[in-house]
This record gives sequence, C-alpha cells and structure tokens, in this order.
Amino acid sequence: MLAIKIENLGKSYLISHDLRSRPAFRYRLLRDSFAHAARVMFQWLRHPLSPNREITRVEEFWALKNINLEIERGDRFGIIGHNGAGKSTLLKLLSRITPPTCGCIKIKGRVASLLEVGTGFHPELSGRENIFLNGSILGMTRAEIKRKFDEIVGFAEIEKFLDTPVKRYSSGMYVRLAFAVAAHLEPEILLVDEVLAVGDEQFQRKCLGKMDDISREGRTIVFVSHNMAALKSLCSKAIVLKKGELEFNGSVDEAVSFYLQSLKRDQSSPLAERTDRLGSGKLRVTDITFYDQKNTPVQDIESGEFLRVEFSLRKNQPVDYSKLIVGVVFMDSNQLPVIQFISDETGFCFSGLAAKDAFSLSIPRLYLRGNRYTLRVVISEGTTQVHNQLDVVDNAAALNVIEVDFWHSGRVNRRSSQALIPGQFSLD
Repeated sequence: MLAIKIENLGKSYLISHDLRSRPAFRYRLLRDSFAHAARVMFQWLRHPLSPNREITRVEEFWALKNINLEIERGDRFGIIGHNGAGKSTLLKLLSRITPPTCGCIKIKGRVASLLEVGTGFHPELSGRENIFLNGSILGMTRAEIKRKFDEIVGFAEIEKFLDTPVKRYSSGMYVRLAFAVAAHLEPEILLVDEVLAVGDEQFQRKCLGKMDDISREGRTIVFVSHNMAALKSLCSKAIVLKKGELEFNGSVDEAVSFYLQSLKRDQSSPLAERTDRLGSGKLRVTDITFYDQKNTPVQDIESGEFLRVEFSLRKNQPVDYSKLIVGVVFMDSNQLPVIQFISDETGFCFSGLAAKDAFSLSIPRLYLRGNRYTLRVVISEGTTQVHNQLDVVDNAAALNVIEVDFWHSGRVNRRSSQALIPGQFSLD
C-alpha cells in the first residue's frame, strides 16, 4: 500500500536581482515594500523613456523539477543530495508548508514533520505548554497528548526545565523536545530533516533508535541527512537529488555509493565555479591548497605530519571581519565528521583579513589514520545560524592521509577508528 505518491512535482521561486547591485531584502516589512514601490515610481517619473529605468530583474528558479516517486507504507526512506539539491524543499512540500508549482502529491496517513529547530513552538510559552501546542498543530487531541506526555518529557530529558519558556532553551534542548513531540504522538508518516545534527551523539543514537521502532510498527519514515552511516543503518531505500532533479532511486547502499561517486566527480570542478553551496555569498572560498612542513603543495600526507591548509577568498560584499567565524571539518569516506576546527572556539579574530585575500589553518601534527578525507567549510558572520552564513561548501577539497608505522612498533595501524592520539600502556 502506498503512503506517498508524487507525480511530476515541481517547485519554482521568483528571485529578484537589483540591477544597481544593492542587496535585496530576503524578508521585507510592509514599509519596505511601500518604500521600494515609491523608489520605482520616482525613477520612472524622472526618466519615463529611459531604457535603463528598470532597476530589478526577476529570475525563475526551479528548486524541484519533474519528481516522480512512490513510497510504500512502512518504508524507511532516505533522501540524499548536495547543499541546494532540493531535499528540504521536498520535505516542505510533503508537509504542506508550501504548495507545489506543478504536479501533485498524494499522501495517505497523518503526517508529523521535524524540519527546523523549534518549528511550531512559541518562544514565550513553557516546554509543558508547547508540548500541547505542538501536539495540537500535529492534529492530536488533548487526551492523546496527555496519554503520551510523560513519555515525551522523559525522552526529551527536560524535566527540570519543563516550566521554563522555550526561548531560554539551547538549540539542543529545542531539538530534543521537538523530536520527542513529533515521534511520540503516533504519526503514520514521520518526516525528519538534517535538524538532528544539532543534538549530541548520544541523543542522535536515541533518535535513530526511536525512528527504527516507529518503522517496525508499520509507519513510514522519510529521513534527510548528510550522515551516510545513519542513513544506511536506518533506511532501506533512498533517492539522490541533484539541482532539483531525481538522479537515482534504489536501495540505500546503492544510493549512498552513487552519491559518494558523484562527490568525487564534482571535486574535479574548480571550487570557485561550484554552485552546490549555501550562504549569502558575501564571501566565497575560491581555492584550498594543502602544504607540508617544507611549504610544498601536497595532496598526500603521512599520519602524524605537519599540515597547513590555505583558503583563498573572493570578497563580493562588505563584511565585518571582526565577527567572522570559520569552521573547517574533516569528513571521512562516509561523510562523517572526524575532527573540526572552529575559529571562535580557539579565540582567533579575523580583523586583519580586511587587507588580505587568504587565511590558513595550521595543524602541528595530523593525527588521522590512513584514509581519504574531504573538507567541509562554513564561514559565518556574527553567529553560526543559517541566516548569518556567508559560504557553506561540502567536499571543498580532498586529502589522502598515508598510513605509516605511527607507533614505531612494526605493525600496521588498524582502521577501527579514524583518529590517532599519542598514548602509552603501562603497569603503573
């Protein structure tokens, strides 16, 4: 029996480009719209016959195009793709948050979705009140919510903060409570976006276990994640999206393999020309180069050796460099994060970057086992929230780490983990 049927689905957006190179408003107040209309009228009155009186240009962008898909009841279904591939857009269409431009979606069953942190929560209300509010939004009766209330609170682990306004919750607490409500109120179809990445590792395992329990009860899971290991452990089927189009549909193992191969193909394109990235674009990373101890460019380096990573930039708009935050994450072959470096955690300030077009990350000793690693780069201004991100690019560069006799024991290192940490056994 089908739970979801999608036919010729498409979603387009109109993107305005200001021809005077002024930043367009992403979210505008009513007064902004009136002011903009007044400026257009004034421009037209001053130069009614001018061929350049048009100050904006509208472009149609297709976030999804010609998607045909069937998901059976009880399926554990994964959605894989690059940044901007259309994964979250597809979930929003399935959740009825936004209507499709063309095509149709047929859904049989009650849907619960967890797309963004705190979706459906009121910041001024307490955790207790938001459980009832969010449950009502999901279509549950008060009696159903009361019956599940203790399980929700226990799963979210927020007993001490149950009567605290959720505006004081951390992002992790938001996620725990939001997932607990969505998962425990017995939806027939559960849609989960990458939002679980906000929680800690223990909670992620707990959520994956809960979703596995839900699927065993015959309910349907649709799961979006960049975590290939989580997808393979939870899902049985998956699709791969690219630039809004369906590229692959099959078993999760085949889909993950197809996706990882596509990552290698994409890395052959110059980083400056890559379009599979997020962020406002005020800054863009255009090139990444690895250097060894002798300042020689390398693509391969031995475990435990010195490594310097240089990032070249293109500056498109003014940025407050004193508020710049840079995150660099080393990902393994399954797209799992192994180590990460975040500039504000180290206390570094990028104020001096105003006069430069590049910065570097130096690692005295690269304690990674032999493998192929890729870099995820996130550059933000002020905070790491999505609306403050300037450039986010996955698989920005690849580095081969060569296995060596790290311990000088004459034995080859096992690959049960990725990190290498100096240590010694003793009988003390």
